[in-house]
Amino acid sequence: MPSYLVETYLSRSSEGEPAASERRARSAAEALTRGHTSVRFERSIHLPEDETCFFVFHADSSTDAALAAERAELEPIRVVEAISSGEESP
Repeated sequence: MPSYLVETYLSRSSEGEPAASERRARSAAEALTRGHTSVRFERSIHLPEDETCFFVFHADSSTDAALAAERAELEPIRVVEAISSGEESP
């Protein structure tokens, strides 16, 4: 299953929001999977100085990853396929 990077804006002053966003992303992915749209939340990468947060989802399509992000109220700026080097995660 491909990985998708979802880029979002996250204000530097949003204390506690990175953790809350991760919980919402995980819950949204789990809910979609229960509804037969296979999406798994992998992790997030927060760049406070850039006020940016990236969320990594494994999904069948960028549309499914974007849907998970929208349901998690992440307001995606863009969704792109991500290819990592090294070992693949299960």
